[in-house]
Amino acid sequence: SFSMFFVPSPALADGQTKTFKLPPIDKSDTTRCTFASSKIGQANAARDKLYDLRQCNLSGEDASGFDLSGVIMEGTDVSKAKFVESQFSKAYLRNSNFDGADFTDGIIDRASFGGSSLKGAIFKNAVLTGTSFEDTDVTDSDFSDAYIGSFDLRNLCKNPTLTGENPVTGNDTKISAGCAP
Repeated sequence: SFSMFFVPSPALADGQTKTFKLPPIDKSDTTRCTFASSKIGQANAARDKLYDLRQCNLSGEDASGFDLSGVIMEGTDVSKAKFVESQFSKAYLRNSNFDGADFTDGIIDRASFGGSSLKGAIFKNAVLTGTSFEDTDVTDSDFSDAYIGSFDLRNLCKNPTLTGENPVTGNDTKISAGCAP
């Protein structure tokens, strides 16, 4: 039987997928580079159109309390942005600048930060489940009181940039993540 020899590859909805095919950026959309909360009120990434923030400069902006589920960020500058109590579910957050961003009390679920810079980011009391920090720079980040799934924590603890002290909170990065010093 065919089914005896065919083993399908696992479906990865956890930020671990290596390659993605993204549609072209619609640069004619003049409202594209703005934070907009989902009107549905659920972190299920349901929107009426693609939520594309690729190559946008949103440095220092405030998206506190927003549902940013399903967002695509690549080459995006959100350094020093406020994401306090925000939700990121099924988010593509790769190769972007999150330096100094504040995710306090946020929910980051099934997201991939692959290749992004998170230097000095704050994840205090955040929920980080199914989220990948592979190839990210988390130097000086703060994960105090964050809930990080055990699989995700094992991977995060292997990150060689899990060093330093957060300049805002003063907390040690590795200790705040719950990794052995």
